[in-house]
Amino acid sequence: MDHKHNIRNMSVIAHVDHGKSTLTDSLVAAAGIIAQEVAGDVRMTDTRADEAERGITIKSTGISLYYEMTDEALKNYKGERNGNEYLINLIDSPGHVDFSSEVTAALRITDGALVVVDCVEGVCVQTETVLRQALGERIRPVLTVNKMDRCFLELQVDGEEAYQTFQRVIENANVIMATYEDPLLGDVQVYPEKGTVAFSAGLHGWAFTLTNFAKMYASKFGVDEGKMMDRLWGENFFDPATKKWTSKNTGSATCKRGFVQFCYEPIKQIINTCMNDQKDKLWPMLQKLGVNMKSDEKELMGKALMKRVMQTWLPASSALLEMMIFHLPSPSTAQKYRVENLYEGPLDDQYAAAIRNCDPEGPLMLYVSKMIPASDKGRFFAFGRVFSGRVSTGLKVRIMGPNYVPGEKKDLYVKSVQRTVIWMGKRQETVEDVPCGNTVAMVGLDQFITKNATLTNEKEVDAHPIRAMKFSVSPVVRVAVQCKVASDLPKLVEGLKRLAKSDPMVVCTIEESGEHIVAGAGELHLEICLKDLQEDFMGGAEIIKSDPVVSFRETVLERSCRTVMSKSPNKHNRLYMEARPLEEGLAEAIDDGKIGPRDDPKVRSKILSEEFGWDKDLAKKIWCFGPETLGPNMVVDMCKGVQYLNEIKDSVVAGFQWASKEGALAEENMRAICFEVCDVVLHADAIHRGGGQIIPTARRVFYASQLTAKPRLLEPVYLVEIQAPEQALGGIYSVLNQKRGHVFEEMQRPGTPLYNIKAYLPVIESFGFSSTLRAATSGQAFPQCVFDHWDMMSSDPLEAGSQAAQLVTDIRKRKGLKEQMTPLSEFEDKL
Repeated sequence: MDHKHNIRNMSVIAHVDHGKSTLTDSLVAAAGIIAQEVAGDVRMTDTRADEAERGITIKSTGISLYYEMTDEALKNYKGERNGNEYLINLIDSPGHVDFSSEVTAALRITDGALVVVDCVEGVCVQTETVLRQALGERIRPVLTVNKMDRCFLELQVDGEEAYQTFQRVIENANVIMATYEDPLLGDVQVYPEKGTVAFSAGLHGWAFTLTNFAKMYASKFGVDEGKMMDRLWGENFFDPATKKWTSKNTGSATCKRGFVQFCYEPIKQIINTCMNDQKDKLWPMLQKLGVNMKSDEKELMGKALMKRVMQTWLPASSALLEMMIFHLPSPSTAQKYRVENLYEGPLDDQYAAAIRNCDPEGPLMLYVSKMIPASDKGRFFAFGRVFSGRVSTGLKVRIMGPNYVPGEKKDLYVKSVQRTVIWMGKRQETVEDVPCGNTVAMVGLDQFITKNATLTNEKEVDAHPIRAMKFSVSPVVRVAVQCKVASDLPKLVEGLKRLAKSDPMVVCTIEESGEHIVAGAGELHLEICLKDLQEDFMGGAEIIKSDPVVSFRETVLERSCRTVMSKSPNKHNRLYMEARPLEEGLAEAIDDGKIGPRDDPKVRSKILSEEFGWDKDLAKKIWCFGPETLGPNMVVDMCKGVQYLNEIKDSVVAGFQWASKEGALAEENMRAICFEVCDVVLHADAIHRGGGQIIPTARRVFYASQLTAKPRLLEPVYLVEIQAPEQALGGIYSVLNQKRGHVFEEMQRPGTPLYNIKAYLPVIESFGFSSTLRAATSGQAFPQCVFDHWDMMSSDPLEAGSQAAQLVTDIRKRKGLKEQMTPLSEFEDKL
C-alpha cells in the first residue's frame, strides 16, 4: 500500500445491464477471493439482498485487490514502479440513471475508469452521461467491448461484420470522449492497436486485448510485437495463400482482414468445436495454443466445456489487469493534473503541493464521498480517499463540511477516528494506517458528516476544503411519508436523518404543513430509498406514502409591463424594481457552475458579454445569485447615484434568497429570472432603514415584479431512450402520445434488428410509464429515463381554469396554503 506508483484506483462505469458487476467478478476471482468456477454468477460486489434479487447494482461498492505480476508481463511497461506487486482499488458502480449520484461519488475517489459497452447494443444514453461525468472529473477511460459471447452464440455473425460492429462502437465512444476532452488530460481516446480496448465476455469470464494475440503470433512469425499489434486492427489484410500483408482486400477468397484472420476466427473455431462436442478435434488445437486442461475438466460437455476452455486460454483478469496497469494512471501521476479540480484554496499553498505530489509525509487531506451503512443498525462507515498524508486509527481529525468557510466556525468539528478499515466487497479488513493514494473507510465519524466532507489534521487551521461534487441529475420526484402508528414518529424522524446520510442524492425536508418530504431522482430511486427507510432505518415500522409529486419551478416570460414599487412598513423607504427572463442557456450555465458567485468578476463579465450579450459594466453589478446563493436567478443593480445603497444591499439580498426559494405562485423555487433594481429612495436616518424595514419590502417587490412579468410554471422533462424491435414501435408511439411525450429521434442500430428511440417525456407523466410501456409492447421495449431540462408550460397560471392554474391550486392545497393566490395589489404600493 505504501508504493504509490503501484496503486490503481479505478471505477467500472457503463449503461445499465451491460455487465459491469459480472466483469468485476472475474477480476476478483483472479485475486483469489472467490473461485473461478463461480465467477460471473456470484456478483461479489452486489452486496445487498435487493440487489441480488433484482439483478441490478444499486450502491457503488469498493473492493481492494492485490496482484503479483510476472516480470515478462511488465517488460513493456514504461512508467515508474516498485517491484511487481500491484494494489487495485476497484469500485463497481450502478448503471441506472436513478443512481447516477452513486457514480459521481465513485468517480471522485478514483483516477481511472473502465468503460463497459455491450457489443450488440453499442453506446447508449447512460454510457454518454457517465463518460461525461468521468471526463469532467479528469479521469482516464479505457474501454472494454463486453458480451462477446453474444456474437458467437446468439447472432452467429461472420468476422467482417463483427469487425465493423466493434469499429462502430469504439468510434461512438471516441466521439463522446473527444467532445468533452480536457487539455490537461491530453488525448483520452481509445484505440485497440494501442491496447486501450479489450474485448470480453463477462459471463464466461474470458477477455483479450490485441496484445495477447500479438504476443502469440510475434513468437510464431518472428516479428516485433508492436508491428504485429498495428496489423491486427484497421485496414490490414492477410492472404495465407501468398503469405503477404496488403492494405486493401485483394478479392481472393483466402484474403481476410488481420483482426478476423488472427483473432476472431480462432475463437469462433474453438467455441464451435466445444459447443458441438468434437473433442477429438479440440485437444490437438488446445495443445498448439499451449492450453493444458485438467483431467476432470475434460469430462465437461457443451457450454460448461466452452466456458472452461476459454477461461483457461484467455483469462479475463490478465487482459483487463494488463490494460489497467499499463494505461490507467497511478495516484501520483493523476493527482498532478487533478489538483485544480479538487482543491478549493490557492493552488500554491502547502496543501495543494502535498496533493499534487501525493506526499505521505505531508498534511492529511482526505475527501469523504459517501457514507456506507454498517451491519449494526444506525452506524455508518465514512468512505473516501486519502489525497495526501496518512490516516491512522485514533488520529484526531478536523472535519470540514460542505458549507465550511475558511476562518469561520460553521460546519467544523474535531473528532478522532476510531478505526480505519479497507473494504473488500462483502467484508472489511481492519488496518493500522492508510497512506495517500488509497481508498479507506473510517468508523466513528458518522455523527458529524452528513453526506460528504474534507478531513485534515487537527492543527491545520488554514486548509481549504476539497470541492463538493456536481451531480448530473437533480432530485425532482418527491413523496410525503407518514407513520401508520402515531407513536412511531420519533423513529421516522431518526430514520429520515439516516437515509439522508446513506445516499448522496436524497433530500429530506419538513414542510410547513408538517409533512415529511423525501425527494429523489426517479421512481426506482425513491422506491429503494423508502424500502431502506422502512426496513433498515426504522426497524420495520409501517409507513404510509403519498403518491409521488413532482417539484416545479417558477419563471417569467417577458420583461415586467411596468416598474413596480413597494414601500417599507414605516412608509419611509421605496424600492422600484423590474423582472425579466434570463437569456437562453444562461440558467443552464449557472447550474453547471460555469458562472457563479465565486467567479472572478472580470472573467464573469467577459463570459456574460461575449456569450450572452450583456453590457460589460452591467455584468459587474450582479449583487447575488439565488436560491441558496448558487441558484439560477440574480439581482442586478441598475440604479444611478443612490445614496446609502450599499447599506441596504445585505437586506435586499436576504429578501431575495427568501423570495427566490418560495415564489409568488405556489412557493416553488424560482428559475431563470433576473431582477433589476431600478431606483431606491431611502430615509436619511440609518435607524429607519434597518433590515426589519427593508427585507419584507424587498420580498414584496420581488413578488410584485414576478407577477407583472407574465409568470409561468416550468416542469421537469426526462429524456427517454427506448430500445425495441420494429414490431413494438406502434405501441411505443401510442404510449408516448398519451403521456404528452414527443419523439425527436429514431434510428435503427446498424447490424441489429433493434431501433433506438429518443423522446422527451414530462416527469409528471412518467409514473408507471415503464409498466404501461411494457404492457403495450408485450415486454419488448426497455425505457431508460434521465432528467434532461426544464420546459415551460404554455398555459397562464393567472388565468382561471387553465391547466397551470389547476396545478398551482393543487400544489397550494398540498402545502396547506390558501388556495387563492395572493393578488398583486398586496405586494405593490401606490405612490
